[in-house]
Amino acid sequence: MTTEHTLTTEQMEEVERQLSILRRGIIEVVPEDDLKRKLEKSIRTNTPLKVKLGLDPSAPDVHVGHTVPLHKLRQFQELGHEIQLLIGDFTGRIGDPTGKSETRKQLTDYEIKENAKTYFQQFGKIIDMEKTEVHFNSKWLSVLNFADVLELAGKVTVARMLERDDFEKRYKSNQPISVHEFFYPLMQGYDSVALETDIELGGTDQKFNLLMGRQLQDEFGKEKQVAMMLPLIEGLDGVRKMSKSLNNYIGIDEHPNEIFGKSMSIPDDLMFKYYELATSVPIDEIRSMEEGFEKGTLHPRDLKVKLAKEFVLMYHGKEEADAAEQHFKTVFQKGDLPDDIPEHDWSGEDEVWIVDLIVELGLLNSKGEARRMIQNGGVKLNQEKVNDVQLQVHIEKDMIVQVGKRKFMKINK
Repeated sequence: MTTEHTLTTEQMEEVERQLSILRRGIIEVVPEDDLKRKLEKSIRTNTPLKVKLGLDPSAPDVHVGHTVPLHKLRQFQELGHEIQLLIGDFTGRIGDPTGKSETRKQLTDYEIKENAKTYFQQFGKIIDMEKTEVHFNSKWLSVLNFADVLELAGKVTVARMLERDDFEKRYKSNQPISVHEFFYPLMQGYDSVALETDIELGGTDQKFNLLMGRQLQDEFGKEKQVAMMLPLIEGLDGVRKMSKSLNNYIGIDEHPNEIFGKSMSIPDDLMFKYYELATSVPIDEIRSMEEGFEKGTLHPRDLKVKLAKEFVLMYHGKEEADAAEQHFKTVFQKGDLPDDIPEHDWSGEDEVWIVDLIVELGLLNSKGEARRMIQNGGVKLNQEKVNDVQLQVHIEKDMIVQVGKRKFMKINK
């Protein structure tokens, strides 16, 4: 016989099953006991938990680093919980100061809306958007009057705000902190009040903001959310956080061949972190691969091929994944040219500086990039390496220009 707050054996097993799934890749849960308690209540009352991920659409392109919390959302979805995807159209006007050494550029309403459109299309490759609640925080933040804002601000001290690492560093080094930046964590926390969120996801760099949600929910008489923090994923350089600005990223909307080729350059010691955080490959299978890698029975190249194919499969489908694998084998393992080289109709001079040629063909964006690529031995004409940055190229019909490992162009003349 069970009481109102006692779980059956079957229900307790379900709690443990969900905890086992949800702990995958998690760095910290605050507080851990509350996560289990919320799951127990959810299962006992057959009521899904409300799980929030907040996003400021600061750029239109999503890369693999951005997908880490999306995979966690997918797990929650598959377990029957409700997903609250919070688009910070109001907070995006300020810009999250987390990790910034200076005041961040504010976005316009138009930039925010345009970026948000592409988010939905790209997120749908990982989570079920039809089962996802999409919220815009301008709905409740834009209607607050000045008295409401003062009341909200009165719930947190300046000393508490200066506990944030980035604010503290800027304050101690006499770098300016605008008052409006203090309102960013307040607004993010208030989002959780408005949505009555049970669990909020974020990177380890978001801990302060996530805990602000707990504090404000308590101040407003709501049940406090649980903060679940995921690690930031390093980019292809193996050192810095994945970022488009650092050019160490894998974009989920990139061409399948580009995704596959970039994945093959992931450092060996990061392979399994990518597997665990950015794919749905079962954890037991990942641990088995890791064991084989450590024993030397599995070659890192084969493990990266599997990872690369998994990424393309998720973002573009099986047919494209098979084609990208074949393309990689043809071009990089056999040393052949690909069959699908794009073509450029040349109407310029018969003699052209190699640097200008690369930029004109759109293979690189600037002359500086082109110079560096030549100096690093990354440019070929008809499969012959170019060593002279001052080379004057005589344009010929069907000439093939290669930049890096994955960019080719055939010239029509």
